[in-house]
Amino acid sequence: MKILVVDAQGGGIGRQLVSSIKQSIKDSQVWAVGTNVAATTAMLKAGADRASTGENAVAVAARGADVIVGPIGIVIADSLFGEITPVMAKAIAQSNAKRVFIPFNHCDNVIVGVSSYSTGKLIQEAVEQVQKLYKADDWQE
Repeated sequence: MKILVVDAQGGGIGRQLVSSIKQSIKDSQVWAVGTNVAATTAMLKAGADRASTGENAVAVAARGADVIVGPIGIVIADSLFGEITPVMAKAIAQSNAKRVFIPFNHCDNVIVGVSSYSTGKLIQEAVEQVQKLYKADDWQE
C-alpha cells in the first residue's frame, strides 16, 4: 500500500502521521510530500520511505498513491496560509486514491460537527482509518 502524507508549514501533523502509520502498518510504503522543505524534512525524519517537496511533487505522488492522508486543507486551494496551490488541491481531489482527511478548523475554513478533539486524537483516528483501508483491501504486495 502506497500511503501519501501531505503537509505544509512545519510538517508537525505530517510528522505525527508518518510516525504513527509506520508503527501500525509495518509493510506500508509511506511517501511524504511537503509544501516546503521544513514540512518535508519533518516527515522524512519521522520515517517516510520517500519524500519530496512542492507543487509538482504533490501532483505526481497523488497519481501513484493508494491512500492520501493529511489535514482537510490539502484539498482547499490557498489554504494552510496559502501553501496549498490550486494545482495541489486539484491533484489530491482528483486522485484515484482513497483520502483520509483530518478536520481542522483553520484558515477561515470551519468544519461543522467537528468536536474539540486534540490533535493527537484526530491523528489516531486518521491512522485507524488507514488501517481499516489496509485490512479491507488486503494490500500485501
